[in-house]
Amino acid sequence: MIDALETAERAVAAAEADEAEAVVLVERSGFARFAASEVHQPTLVEDASVSLRVVRDGKVGIAATNDVGDDGLKRLARRAAESADSAPAEESFPGLADPAPLPESGGYDEELAVLGPDDQARLAAAAIDASPFPAYGYLTSGVTRVAVASSRGVRAEQELTDATAVVLAAGEAVSGWAGRTSWSAAGLDPAAVAREAGETAARTRGARGLEPGRYAAVLERYAVAELLLYFSLDSFNGLGLLEERSYFSGRLDERVFDPRISIADDALDPAGLPKAFDFEGVPKRRVEFVESGVVRGVVWDRETAARAGDGQVSTGHAPPPLEREWGPQASALAIAGGEAESVEELAALVGDGVFVTRLHYLGIVDPREGVLTGMTRDGTFRIRNGRLAEPLVNLRFTVSVPDLLREVPGLTREPVVVNASDFYGARYPFGILAPALATASFNVTGTGSAPGI
Repeated sequence: MIDALETAERAVAAAEADEAEAVVLVERSGFARFAASEVHQPTLVEDASVSLRVVRDGKVGIAATNDVGDDGLKRLARRAAESADSAPAEESFPGLADPAPLPESGGYDEELAVLGPDDQARLAAAAIDASPFPAYGYLTSGVTRVAVASSRGVRAEQELTDATAVVLAAGEAVSGWAGRTSWSAAGLDPAAVAREAGETAARTRGARGLEPGRYAAVLERYAVAELLLYFSLDSFNGLGLLEERSYFSGRLDERVFDPRISIADDALDPAGLPKAFDFEGVPKRRVEFVESGVVRGVVWDRETAARAGDGQVSTGHAPPPLEREWGPQASALAIAGGEAESVEELAALVGDGVFVTRLHYLGIVDPREGVLTGMTRDGTFRIRNGRLAEPLVNLRFTVSVPDLLREVPGLTREPVVVNASDFYGARYPFGILAPALATASFNVTGTGSAPGI
């Protein structure tokens, strides 16, 4: 693999600017996709990308390339300079980051790093063999090197591994979904993922409709992670707070959620997908968003922290260079677990309601109030007398995440990392530590298709 830090340093050296900062991502990965229990479309990726940010006379320009040769980096430097020269001066730009000591972090496993195409195909086959229904999904693993270098002396690099197994077990009028993500080979068991998906699918036959209305609900960890991710985009974002798009605007230090709810961002937690620094080379810090139901804060990068003033500093959450207009993002979300040992215990707490495995087609309706809409999928059930009862068709819903988290009878004890990467761009492992939870408020607005294919 390409030396990411050496490449970043060459990009900085090629820059024609007062200051320069380079971010390099190098990837070696593979996919073993399968459909109807047959492996197809095996994909191997070896790629490198460089983003160069330059400062010229107080103006900032950014350019990116996949050409990491010396000539390619010279062309990159020229384009970044042209971008800066044509840009207006940025009064809020705080300058590039100074070097700082980086924390120790995990996130790399040699056993996972050496997995090749034959290993990925073997693991995919294990998932297929364990599924009682035709299996659809993928097994992917990869190694990512990330580096940041700047003319101010920043030199940060890290090597990361990750693997994800996803299985949709589906047949006529049945479907069940499961997934698992880990940065170590020991944390990956594709056969267990397939069995979980198959067990869910087996219960979905004969699905019925449900009248619209507000129901108590149990949300499996996949559904919790998806809701939390979409809610975080504006509400946990320092720029969203400044622009008053965040639900947290005007609510800092208020109790607005159930006391059982604590939410943080902790990129150093080895239970997640650890990172040591952000895309400015700033060390990662744990950030408390919600502590026992009380709103505590948001994440910052250097630019939004400077705009906020009042002593705010970066929490190590600068996004990739070409995505900075969206502001800092929580990239290691974690919601604390509770006391329940299983989703069955949560169903007993709910008594009467619905059980939701997974969400799909999510959209943000009102970021200021945390209102989301979407559809349940691949495992929706009625809860009666504290037990999972008849299967339901996919349900349409519109919920306020703050309302959903305002009364939470319980959460499962152990949060599990749920993949949040879409694998469409450069590989950068991203997941959410989520337990299952019970809520008193889940608003069903209609019904959709039945499960199955």
